[in-house]
Amino acid sequence: MNRCPIKALALAAVFTCGGLVAHATEGELAIYANGESLATEGFVAPQRTRDGWELRFDHIFVTVSDVVALQTDPPYDAEAGGEPVAKVSTPLEPAGPRTVDLTEADEDGRVLLGTVPAPVGHYNAVSWSVVPAIEGEWAGTSVVFVGTAVRGDETVEFILTSADSQSHVCGEFVGDGRKGFVTAGDRAELELTFHLDHVFGRQDKGAEDPMNANARGFDAFAGGGTQPIDLTDLHIGHVGEGHCAITSH
Repeated sequence: MNRCPIKALALAAVFTCGGLVAHATEGELAIYANGESLATEGFVAPQRTRDGWELRFDHIFVTVSDVVALQTDPPYDAEAGGEPVAKVSTPLEPAGPRTVDLTEADEDGRVLLGTVPAPVGHYNAVSWSVVPAIEGEWAGTSVVFVGTAVRGDETVEFILTSADSQSHVCGEFVGDGRKGFVTAGDRAELELTFHLDHVFGRQDKGAEDPMNANARGFDAFAGGGTQPIDLTDLHIGHVGEGHCAITSH
């Protein structure tokens, strides 16, 4: 009988006598972007914009960069801000800008940004940036809304472009279930969530809602065509309903 040397047995999580096998302390992490139903279905009654427009989107292009999944201890508190204390950092490669269309979503409303091999553990934080694209049709823009707005008898075709840059550091995903638990040989998920109601507001939330106080609405863009939109100081990026510390550049 052939026997493995003692040294090989000690490393059985990594090697067999025949050669390299999968590392027993690694799984896979899939990272998604999600504009939720407001991206795929639009702002439709009763969820019109704060000033009463129905919006439907042909495209919502968002360019993200430097996405890094984190295992932090203590858990990152986005309300307090500051730098996370990361014991494991797993970047999504390549790190450079990638542009996705939030309207081209799967059945769960998500767009896959990419997958990456990841050490096991709970990824309870994630950081990323929204930055201007460096190539393609929308080079120089970080977020582009293309669609149609309707209010009463008025119909407006619009393209709204932003070149704003924002850095996000977010804590644990908050939703119907927890995310980010990587186990050996298995796949876990994280999500970058974009809350579009923080851009346009929501009529069903009422005028006194703090979100509506800051949201742009659509009246300012009712002239149609291509116009700039200022997204600075809007809390668009989330992880589900979980908050992020956001810095505008």
